[in-house]
Amino acid sequence: PPSAAAMLLFLGGARAFRPLLRPAATRTLRATAADAPSAATDDAYSKVSMDDIVGLCKRRGFVFPSSEIYNGMAGFYDYGPLGAELKKNVKDAWWRHMVTRREDVVGLDSSIVHNPKVWQSSGHLDGFSDPMVDCKQTKLRYRADQLFFSPVALSSDGSVAGYVCVQEANDADMLKAAKKQAKKLLKAADLAGADYAPFTFKDLTEATEEEMAHIPSPGSGLPTLTLPRDFNLMFKTSVGAATDASAEAYLRPETAQGIFINFKNVLGSSRQKVPFGIAQIGKAFRNEITPRNFIFRSREFEQMEIEYFIPPGDVWKEFHQQWMTESKEFLLSVGLREDLMEWDVHKDDGLAHYALACTDVTFRFPFGTQELMGIAARGHYDLTAHAEGSGKKLEYNDEVAKEKYVPQVIEPSLGVDRLVLALICSAYAEDEVGGETRNFLKFHPSVAPIKCAILPLVKNKEALVGKAREIYDTLKLRWNVQYDAAGAVGRRYRRADEVGVPFCVTVDFDTIEKDGAVTVRDRDSTEQTRMAVEDLVPYLSERIDGY
Repeated sequence: PPSAAAMLLFLGGARAFRPLLRPAATRTLRATAADAPSAATDDAYSKVSMDDIVGLCKRRGFVFPSSEIYNGMAGFYDYGPLGAELKKNVKDAWWRHMVTRREDVVGLDSSIVHNPKVWQSSGHLDGFSDPMVDCKQTKLRYRADQLFFSPVALSSDGSVAGYVCVQEANDADMLKAAKKQAKKLLKAADLAGADYAPFTFKDLTEATEEEMAHIPSPGSGLPTLTLPRDFNLMFKTSVGAATDASAEAYLRPETAQGIFINFKNVLGSSRQKVPFGIAQIGKAFRNEITPRNFIFRSREFEQMEIEYFIPPGDVWKEFHQQWMTESKEFLLSVGLREDLMEWDVHKDDGLAHYALACTDVTFRFPFGTQELMGIAARGHYDLTAHAEGSGKKLEYNDEVAKEKYVPQVIEPSLGVDRLVLALICSAYAEDEVGGETRNFLKFHPSVAPIKCAILPLVKNKEALVGKAREIYDTLKLRWNVQYDAAGAVGRRYRRADEVGVPFCVTVDFDTIEKDGAVTVRDRDSTEQTRMAVEDLVPYLSERIDGY
């Protein structure tokens, strides 16, 4: 157990509020020119494939295929030791930023299974579906809006030699697959080498019935696809001992409805006044037709959502912009690369029927730029629908304006798993140290799975090991840290770098024989700073927790 002195160091006492470092107690040991890292190159991520990311996640214990010993189950994943820590840190960071540090947002944890009438009122039973097509030959199923077709129009006379059909991916991969199909198509038509116009891709939902008769299936290479039809994404289950229709229920496909049906409960118990928000982190389930791209699109996932209730009228525009700004600030604060982010404003024809506006934060994944987070102005659709379905009034009594109204809603919605994947992609880095290539993960210290590694210089000196263990026992009271005594120190540094540990603390002979200080190594710069042991917690706290 930690010593009394270690506990005092952890708790801080009066010392916790002094300047973080005393100049006399610290000195920076800069790397020589040969050992200093080159600037981390963005090319490392631009060259990485999704297979590389999936392999890294499994190899380092971030994410595993679920039920792997039984050959897995499509669309389900398990988080390993590092992944579980990363995911928890992401959720904790979001909760601190969006709930704890705000006076106008409170939390909720609603059940996964609701009364089925909830989904009837919300429109999920009738309208929560994706367009699906089947390949009649291979029996494979596809989301129609994730298949893209294009005519192969000959440059000579504009005639259509046939069609290509590729699955959604990044632009380069889609073009490569389409060119391969076009080459095969032209060869079969005795038109090998013929020039054709650039592809004009549309998703399969835009194809006419006549075009569908000629568009090849990605599975068979022949025009064997059915016409698109709707497929409801909700998972059914049974509640209780009965197995008839009266026992039928659903696993929630989103967390938002649990917030709306608790609007009155929260309003009456929390003393909040409009504008205010209700936040929730929780599991959701969607029976995806074709789960793909690893944890980006899976059948079981986790959401972090806020329903922010505001007065009626045009005030929604200002609040929508505020939440766009707040959302971006959060994403940057946990280490998302700004150069990989973009805004995608939904046009009128791309909005849900109830939405006033919706803007997505997109991220450039290895498989293409896709939605990471949505900030939607939902109007008062949901509360109105549940008031009608339940027969209960879901109004707000504005004592200042002397009126009752159904509030409008701004909804910032973010997928935990998508953010975890985006953070791993953002952290992927490569540089050169001492003439050797170093691949490492540049996680922001606040979300890094392991915050610090404590390393005794050698493992066979009792005094060194004892001091290192004492520091480890102190730091583990506050953060997830690692003790590592196996191998050369340089090799231990590299091991820590590979899994994104931002700091390493080395205990050497000077620690126990001379100055009582330790060496703290920074992952990104490889810079080493010598400091007194009592300065260690304040130094790390400022960099990990921000205070």
